[in-house]
Order: sequence, then structure tokens, then C-alpha cells
Amino acid sequence: MYQWTFVIAAYVVTLLGTATVSLISWRAMHRAEAQAETLASRL
Repeated sequence: MYQWTFVIAAYVVTLLGTATVSLISWRAMHRAEAQAETLASRL
């Protein structure tokens, strides 16, 4: 039974890591798009 605990923990860590990286990337993309719109409106 101990191996299943490890497998489940590994999946949880992987899913949380993927979600975290996705959220950080989405927020960075959102900020970059806002900056691009600001620069475009100056021209």
C-alpha cells in the first residue's frame, strides 16, 4: 500500500506544480499584453 501513497503524492505534486506554473505564466502574459496596449496607444 505504501507505493500507492507515493504514486498519489507524486501526481498531486505534479498537478499542483503544473497549475502553479500555468497561473504564473498566464499572469505574466496578461501584464505583457497590457504593457503592449499601453505602448501601442502612445503612438
